[in-house]
Amino acid sequence: MAHHEPAANGSVPTPAGQSVTVSIHRIVRPEHIPEVTSWVQSGVNLANRWDGFLGSGWIRAAEGSSHWHMLYRFADADRLAAWEQSAERREWLAQGTGLVEELRYQQRTGIEGWFDDPSRTDEPADVAAAVVPPRWKQATSIWLGFFPVNLLFTALFTYLVPGWDDVALVLKVLISTLILTPIMAYWVLPWVTRRLHGWLHRT
Repeated sequence: MAHHEPAANGSVPTPAGQSVTVSIHRIVRPEHIPEVTSWVQSGVNLANRWDGFLGSGWIRAAEGSSHWHMLYRFADADRLAAWEQSAERREWLAQGTGLVEELRYQQRTGIEGWFDDPSRTDEPADVAAAVVPPRWKQATSIWLGFFPVNLLFTALFTYLVPGWDDVALVLKVLISTLILTPIMAYWVLPWVTRRLHGWLHRT
């Protein structure tokens, strides 16, 4: 299995405190799909116990395709590096030897990483760039997830928390963002972007 460390792939320095999404393009032989599925899940379970891990997912390029695209996100570059350089991850990668072939490793900063459409390495650069969703589609997707979640939060706290109307505005915003940000990052945004994938990446 080919494996590339981040420093060897031309990743640009990440601003401190900004989340980082990693995209990995791997080739999986059809006869190894059951073993690879189990191997990928064991890696997710391992990463879930790691400080700063914000979530992950994987998709195939098409039905029956041997091209798998895997994503995972960490809260910042330092904790991503700690995970990628850990003995636990090296041991997990070793277990995948002979099962997969790694073709491409790439980092994306901020929330944009969830929107990037995985592209094959044999595609021309202008074709790969053409499927990246425009900013207005990204903004629409975020709003579609955030509006109902924020509305539900506001309704529940207004009617169920005594004295909520009397709480200072700054404190209300602080509490709501502390609660809603991880909900959006872990569950809502990945769910929304999966369901809007066809629309997001329509050329």
